[in-house]
Amino acid sequence: MKMKKMTAALLASVMAFGFCGSTVQCEEQETAVENAGEEITITDMIGREVSVTPGSYERVVCVGAGALRMYSYIGDVNLLCGVEDIDNTTLEERPEMFDSVARPYVLAYEEVFSMLPSCGVGGPMAQAAEAEKILSCEPDIVISEFEDVEKEDALQEQLGVPVITLKAGSKGVFDEAFSGSMELLGVLFGEEERAEELIAYVEAEAAEITSRTADIAEEDKPAVYICGLGNWGTTDHLMTAENFVSLNIANVKNVLSGTGMEGIQPIEEEKFVELGEDMDIIIMDAAAVKNIIPLYQEDPTMFDTCKAWNNGEVYLEMAYNAYYTNFEIALCNSWFVAKTVYPELFEDVDMMEKTNEITNMFLGQELAEEIFACPSSFGGYQKIDTATFFGEN
Repeated sequence: MKMKKMTAALLASVMAFGFCGSTVQCEEQETAVENAGEEITITDMIGREVSVTPGSYERVVCVGAGALRMYSYIGDVNLLCGVEDIDNTTLEERPEMFDSVARPYVLAYEEVFSMLPSCGVGGPMAQAAEAEKILSCEPDIVISEFEDVEKEDALQEQLGVPVITLKAGSKGVFDEAFSGSMELLGVLFGEEERAEELIAYVEAEAAEITSRTADIAEEDKPAVYICGLGNWGTTDHLMTAENFVSLNIANVKNVLSGTGMEGIQPIEEEKFVELGEDMDIIIMDAAAVKNIIPLYQEDPTMFDTCKAWNNGEVYLEMAYNAYYTNFEIALCNSWFVAKTVYPELFEDVDMMEKTNEITNMFLGQELAEEIFACPSSFGGYQKIDTATFFGEN
């Protein structure tokens, strides 16, 4: 059959935040769609060329952190023929470290996942796919988030079916790697329109947040400290970032601006104390609260220098990272950040309604109540009463 190549990492949809690719790439994507049912060669998100037959797959396995989540946004979960133990909440023996945190794809499709055989343990300790368990599920395609070219090539050779690797990117839901992964899934499963719809929605949401806040004068911007970022369960009030996408999109002043930090990392306690008097607002990721509470109870003076703490300007956003990025929650958090910092500009935004809207777009279900009911959500987006929340005496 005639072979055609497209570059999935830059599949084009004209996006204001760098999601767009070239006209040539748009034409290549259209060619792939036109040839649905024919074998083509795609380039997955880590640069591997793989022969696939778009629209032909009926037995799907997803392995690695985030793979099943991303597939759930685009693909039909009824095509799944296996699931990692971490995503089957009915199993007695399985990784449970994320069970108290909202993972919307699990909330949406928990019943479907519970009926499927195991394709591996999954979870942060699983550093490689389990080929034998995957083979026992008899998939005709594997969607993976193990971003290692040699391992993915070896797994594909063992399984004898296409192994397609996705990627998220450091900017999460706003990263072109995320949009590229959605486009790639759309091509593989004949869901191009669905992929385009989701990408366009994310782009429009980001653009609206930015446009609402574009005219705020620098001197009128409160200084925000966002913390508890990074890997769920391993972070606290010192884990933060200077260049954090949700703050950037909402034109929010980061108290760390100018420090030269790269990525998400902890600051020293001395730096936290030094910056405390400049912190107008603190936003904490809910996943870190379980670590911050005992630290505070051990040393109640840890926030004494922090203006936001003393003024009662401490807020809770939902955990955006649990078995990799909760993309829909990351988008919800961006709205919450903007509403928290600029309440007058976002007075019309109700976080329960916005969360339902976003989860409905991503997963076809309104999940706000279930997300907020998870133990580590502490009831949902809120301004924290520190005296009761952190157990002050």
